[in-house]
Amino acid sequence: MLTAKSFDPKAISPETARFNAELVEQLKTVPRSDSRPPQATRDAVERGEGVRGPIVRLDVAKDRRIRGPAGRLPIRVLVPDDVKGVYLHIHGGGWTFGRAHQQDSMLWELATGAKVAVVSVDYRLAPEHPYPAGPDDCEAAALWLARSAKAEFGTDGLTIGGESAGAHLSAVTLLRMRDKHDFTGFLGANLTYGMFDFSFTPSVAGWGDRYLVLDTPLIQWFASQFAPSKKRRDPDVSPLYAKLHDMPPALFTVGTLDPLLDDSLFMYSRWLAAGNRAEIAVYPGGVHGFTMWPIVIGKRARARIHRFIAQAVAS
Repeated sequence: MLTAKSFDPKAISPETARFNAELVEQLKTVPRSDSRPPQATRDAVERGEGVRGPIVRLDVAKDRRIRGPAGRLPIRVLVPDDVKGVYLHIHGGGWTFGRAHQQDSMLWELATGAKVAVVSVDYRLAPEHPYPAGPDDCEAAALWLARSAKAEFGTDGLTIGGESAGAHLSAVTLLRMRDKHDFTGFLGANLTYGMFDFSFTPSVAGWGDRYLVLDTPLIQWFASQFAPSKKRRDPDVSPLYAKLHDMPPALFTVGTLDPLLDDSLFMYSRWLAAGNRAEIAVYPGGVHGFTMWPIVIGKRARARIHRFIAQAVAS
């Protein structure tokens, strides 16, 4: 249950505090994303020089291509032995970084834990491909699943979600599927520490330059890569301002030491106010990206996400 105690610094476990302190020191050894050309950061991550170390590719993950708005759209597919539903995954990376193959281990854990086939979309990245390229690709992947999931995976029980920019793109995709294709068949939305307001919530605007994975200048830089300033409150860019009726049940996950905290709190409230079901899980001391680390709060958050997705497809 969410209470004021969730935000009390005393609620942060010693393990989480130690991890955060170590992460601060580790971040000092890696160039900031806004300090060099995006491709330099992408290349470094592929070489295993990011804060999460070497990329692990699993043989169980298969690369495919489907029809997209700019040609053949890459997707990465992970299918467990027991499939009860399908999860459309949209990766994070500030709309500028990330690839579908960079989270195989996490996605396989989800696939086997929730018993879902995972389809992760390799959408086009900014600034080379700014808005609306990324959302267009995610929409195309969602539309393909809406039409083909039963034939491809034996089930049309669809869920969607992602982390950070992936949570934002998941919300945008749900809105596009409802408004452009009259499709409201997704059974659940896993929205993990997303950014839903490009005009910046108070927690983003007031965070300052305390660099803990993100800070205000870096978020501003990411936003500028993706969308022009005149679009910042367009609901297709900032879904916090959209009409949110007929959305699936959603799980919002965020840590208290994430500049995007307000985005999840505000979007959760608007989701409920629009008549939808929603849950929110706030983790004391969680930094942006904490679910991807092998710490207790990360493991607990992933386990809750797996349960949420499994329950959604069971419905």
